Amino acid sequence: MKLTLALCIIPALIFPGARKTMTQIYVVASYLALGALAGTVAGLFGIGGGLIIVPVLMFSFGLQGINPEIIPHLAVGTSLATIIFTSLSSIRSHNKHGAVRWDLFRPMTAGIVAGALVGAWTASLMSGRALELVIGIFVLLVGLKMFFQVDPKPGRDVPGIAGLGVAGGGIGWASAIFGIGGGTLTVPYLSWCNVRMQQAVGTSAACGLPIAIAGALGNIWTGWHNVALPQLSAGFIYLPALIGIILTSVLFARVGANLAHRLNARVLRRTFAIMLLLVGLRFLLS
Repeated sequence: MKLTLALCIIPALIFPGARKTMTQIYVVASYLALGALAGTVAGLFGIGGGLIIVPVLMFSFGLQGINPEIIPHLAVGTSLATIIFTSLSSIRSHNKHGAVRWDLFRPMTAGIVAGALVGAWTASLMSGRALELVIGIFVLLVGLKMFFQVDPKPGRDVPGIAGLGVAGGGIGWASAIFGIGGGTLTVPYLSWCNVRMQQAVGTSAACGLPIAIAGALGNIWTGWHNVALPQLSAGFIYLPALIGIILTSVLFARVGANLAHRLNARVLRRTFAIMLLLVGLRFLLS
């Protein structure tokens, strides 16, 4: 370990441009690690990695010296872009088991796309601090829900096409603001509508794709001419982070799924919930 550290530090001391190069290497390595963590968490708990990606990216962007006013927007946009790739793998897996209710997905998608575009626009109107507070409150509420295992009980039938479209619009709007694939919203909603849990999870995974595509496009559009963006950005999507995360998140989602069958689910869920509570509090108090 000492030898490895020395090999990393010595070039930075000798060569003029090496410090910047080593910093870039560490940043890329952190994105790879973030993708692995987000993928593992998604596989373990069946929720999108956005709950992990957005807070960690905000911290990482802060260390990189990116303008604080756009950090939350950049984290949300980048998170949504990563979900495009991870959701494809998840959809294939769930569809093989017949868990995707395409009859529900299709009417929800129209609302999701419109809602996600409006959500990206809504987020662009917020200041960096306001968006950070909103994300912090959401993370805090999800943490409380997971810790106390508050899940809605089936209370109604699946609505018609119009009702599913409206529900999709609300889910897409909120998901685009928080930078998530919508699983924390879609699964409880479908469960409340008497959809079996396996199908609720599978259909939620499918809904994550239009949420991510529309949300990412919305963030490209709203952030395209922002003068504070760092290099290698496409609107509010930071390409180095996007590439680093997707390279590892898909692979480690399978690792997380395997671990979920070996570890104590109750302890894992409460541990993750406590972590979310701490992250949410940090956002609110920083």
